[in-house]
Amino acid sequence: MKKTSLIWLLALSSLTFQACNENKKDSDDSVENAHDANDMKEQAGSGQDDDVNDFAVKAANGGLLEVELGRLAQEKAQNADVKAFGAMMVEEHQKANQELKALAAQKNITLPTTLGEDAQKHVDELSRLSGAEFDKKYIDLMVEDHEEDVKLFKEAADDADDADMKAFAAKTLPTLQKHLERVTTLDKNMD
Repeated sequence: MKKTSLIWLLALSSLTFQACNENKKDSDDSVENAHDANDMKEQAGSGQDDDVNDFAVKAANGGLLEVELGRLAQEKAQNADVKAFGAMMVEEHQKANQELKALAAQKNITLPTTLGEDAQKHVDELSRLSGAEFDKKYIDLMVEDHEEDVKLFKEAADDADDADMKAFAAKTLPTLQKHLERVTTLDKNMD
């Protein structure tokens, strides 16, 4: 009898865990759901092509990450320049996020409103740090992230099929390049 009860308990636990994982993935505001929704719109003929959708979703997820980490930097950083950089990230990425959101609405593109799993891992990791340890990890992450952002936006500015999305990428690219220059300088000054 104990063996049967244990087996049933394990089976029930497994199903509960699986259901929780599926609910997380199916959240209306997730990165995964945005990709799925955009794929369905494209197949129905009411959306954009994969490249435009992928750029928009990646840009939105990156923008959300910059704002969230910028807020953490304002709260946890020890270095005044790191705090100021975090404030700049919040202000300038919120503005770009709003522009992208408006453009996506015009283009019938679904954007995530919560961070993707990888981005959330960065937030979770940095939220456990403080002071100089936070400063170094945050700046290292910002260098890496902005290098990726510049590459993503440059490709979209050069090659995007949608003229409006191409223009958005071209308009935003100089700001991202400025961020990369600033954070690279901060990184060198911290070594």
